[in-house]
Amino acid sequence: MNELFNQINAIVWSPALVFLCLGAGLYFSVRSRFLQLRHFKEMVRLIFQGKVSETGISPFQALSMTLAGRVGTGNIAGVATAITFGGPGALFWMWVVAFLGASSAFVESTLGQIYKEKINGEYRGGPAFYIEKGLGMKRYAWVFAFTTIISCGLLLPGVQANAIAASVSTAFQIDTTITAVVLAALLAFIIFGGLRRIALFASTVVPFMAIAYIAVAMFIILINIDLVPHMFWLIVSSALGFDSAFGAILGLAIMWGVRRGVYSNEAGQGTAPHASSAASVSHPAKQGLVQAFSVYVDTLFVCSSTGFMLLITGLYNVESATGEAMYTGVVGVGAGPGYVQAALEGLMPGIGNIFVAVALFFFAFTTILAYYYIAETNVSYINRVVARPWLSTVLKFALIAAVVYGTVNTADLAWGLGDTGVGLMAWLNIFAILMLQKPAFKCLADYEAQKAQGLDPVFHPSALGIENADYWIERLEAQESIE
Repeated sequence: MNELFNQINAIVWSPALVFLCLGAGLYFSVRSRFLQLRHFKEMVRLIFQGKVSETGISPFQALSMTLAGRVGTGNIAGVATAITFGGPGALFWMWVVAFLGASSAFVESTLGQIYKEKINGEYRGGPAFYIEKGLGMKRYAWVFAFTTIISCGLLLPGVQANAIAASVSTAFQIDTTITAVVLAALLAFIIFGGLRRIALFASTVVPFMAIAYIAVAMFIILINIDLVPHMFWLIVSSALGFDSAFGAILGLAIMWGVRRGVYSNEAGQGTAPHASSAASVSHPAKQGLVQAFSVYVDTLFVCSSTGFMLLITGLYNVESATGEAMYTGVVGVGAGPGYVQAALEGLMPGIGNIFVAVALFFFAFTTILAYYYIAETNVSYINRVVARPWLSTVLKFALIAAVVYGTVNTADLAWGLGDTGVGLMAWLNIFAILMLQKPAFKCLADYEAQKAQGLDPVFHPSALGIENADYWIERLEAQESIE
């Protein structure tokens, strides 16, 4: 199985996908005049605007659900893996992906809002919806829906579960079988409770754990402040090929930085639009800007925290493309959360292991919940035509089984499965948003124009020449009838 998925990933994650991710982000950044810089203040303001409605969730809850999907094992184990196979410079390329990816996140999340629908009393949206309604390509939409159900329902949860098992075993010496049972029970309790229970759990846990994790990283940086200049030079010189030791693996630094960057922040991958479509807002661009900010939180804050802790303490390993050791800072520990646990345990004996295990548990567990919601939204998309309520039940049990399987199996296989899922979704979604970018940028221009007039922007799709935005048309008609 490992060999099979290694061969698949060699194709899926060829240099073409790396250039596609970076190229799309750069193109959207230039076309939007770098909205990720111009509207940074507005992004932060919008997070706390809006309220929960009977059919949707607040922008903050949508952000939390998106971060639940973004902030996971990729922020801890993923960063460690990127540094192992790409050197310290991989962190720099993760930053590049985050900066450019913020514009991709805006486009896909705005499109998700434009073409969302109300299904069984809840807002639903995502790539499958905007591919069908915006591009008129129903078969393409169904391919994305099926790919996403398989990826998020079966392939990706195992990565998160495996990382939880590894960190819990290191910190508490708990057998992976016990971890699998506990995860399955907690997961069943929450996902059988529906969207509101998932949103409530995510909005409670994710902000708290993210702030705590970043605070610990800041503490480590402060007590080692004299090492910070060297750390930044190591990152930049390795990323640009200047470092004598790591310059030889420049290509690997770019590949692994982009690969783990996309896995972590998910910009352009097509996962974020599902949660962002559930938010109650008056204009699609509002949630698009909020989701652009979430990429910063994930990579520039949380991923950087992990990278800084590893590089400052020197507790990481680097391997060449042939598997030869280029740098060995921690012996007998495989690439993953063990690096971070070793770094923190050395600085905070008796606490470091436990803190990383707890942080990773909540990060990864909320990511599994986000995966379920994404997969379930695509099941809802399929069920729009012919009602098959049993599909949702099958998905729930399949995802729980995937978590149990990932918990007790090897990390290499778990990551191989996850990489395949992420790569396939990225290929399908990036091409879709490149073809369907005009409505998103019309929304951005309309939002900016209304803001310039001192208005709280309201979306009128017909005025912008945007078709098939059925939810918004029905919403305006309902408001007009009330008035």
